[in-house]
Amino acid sequence: MAWDFETDPDFQAKLDWADAFVRDEVEQLDLVWPGEQFTPLTGKRREAIEPLKRAVREQGLWATHLGPDLGGQGYGQLKLALLNEILGRSSWAPIVFGCQAPDTGNAEIIAHYGTPDQRHRYLRPLLEGEIFSCYSMTEPQAGADPTRFETRAVRDGEDWVIDGWKFFSSNARTAAFLIVMAVTNPNVAAHQGMSMFLVPTDTPGVRIVRNVGLYGEPLDEGTHALIHYDHVRVPAEALLGGEGQAFVIAQTRLGGGRIHHAMRTIGLARKALDMLCERALSRETAGSRLADKQYVQGYIADSYAQLTQFRLFVLYTAWEIDKYNDYKKVRKDIAAVKTVMPTVLHDIAWRAMQVHGALGVSNEVPLFTMIHGAAVMGLADGPTEVHKTTVAKQVLRDHVPSPGRWPTEWIPGRLEAARVKLADYLDREAGNL
Repeated sequence: MAWDFETDPDFQAKLDWADAFVRDEVEQLDLVWPGEQFTPLTGKRREAIEPLKRAVREQGLWATHLGPDLGGQGYGQLKLALLNEILGRSSWAPIVFGCQAPDTGNAEIIAHYGTPDQRHRYLRPLLEGEIFSCYSMTEPQAGADPTRFETRAVRDGEDWVIDGWKFFSSNARTAAFLIVMAVTNPNVAAHQGMSMFLVPTDTPGVRIVRNVGLYGEPLDEGTHALIHYDHVRVPAEALLGGEGQAFVIAQTRLGGGRIHHAMRTIGLARKALDMLCERALSRETAGSRLADKQYVQGYIADSYAQLTQFRLFVLYTAWEIDKYNDYKKVRKDIAAVKTVMPTVLHDIAWRAMQVHGALGVSNEVPLFTMIHGAAVMGLADGPTEVHKTTVAKQVLRDHVPSPGRWPTEWIPGRLEAARVKLADYLDREAGNL
């Protein structure tokens, strides 16, 4: 029987190295080059960051989730989860370690469904960190319902022509190529009539109408593009996977993306908990430290319990993915992790913000940014409410209605059945009275 909560000592040594490396070498990048992690490296930034990437490769920690044939280590999702707990503290860390979203999920589907030419053209430079990618799926009118997508791709001789609108296409502004989901056959069910295409961002007709930002960012300076695909012509070999395979590919892409977000959220929530504890030990008011106040102690206890439960659930789900190598089989737990994730980050960051007082809501500490990030995580890769219905439906498959009028745990009925089963013993007991 295998049941273990320990990390292999050799890999733990690598994690210890990564922890110190991120704190000492990588987190400074977040301060001096904020928001530039998805901008292609040039000049001084390249000079500063390339040595960091080399150090990661020398430690065997570059793109750990991908196989050696793709430039990774083949460690799988569980070890990636342990590593991502560390990387989640820093916006730049996933870039330096070759496992940043959305590129990890995009690389995974190109590796799985791409032709040799597609892997050479897009996957290799993506894995090397030389280019970035964009997953262009959501549409303005459709929200979380892909059955309402209107973007069309029509075959025209040897080419496909794409027309339509996509919304919140993250990193399109700096991406070298887009993975575009479009309707190729409107006469069949949506899950059979959509296809994926690899589209270079400089293709004629690809027009970024505006770059939508998050709350607090200047207008048109965000990273989530509204894109108009205006008669965009791509060759037949731009098709990713088979025609009509978009839904199958999307589940692979989104399943990986969701669990990777959860892995990194552990690190971010732990950072908030560390800030909460540090502040509680450092600040005095009304005659004692904040750490001695029962209310603050409750904050710390609740935060620790939430984070520990969430972490174990994420690690278990990552273990399942490695075991079954089938995102569909782990769909219930991936969806459940996704529903829990925003609340865990929000609650811990909110408590830390309260304990920091006025400083907590300022732009001089990252706590309100974390709370805002929790809201984003509640929508990214599908809203929480949709995933809760997925979890419920999956859970209900393992249950059946009660066979009669009363619930199976109805005590009068169970008591009667128990008396019948134990009648001989009850008769003997009565005879001994």
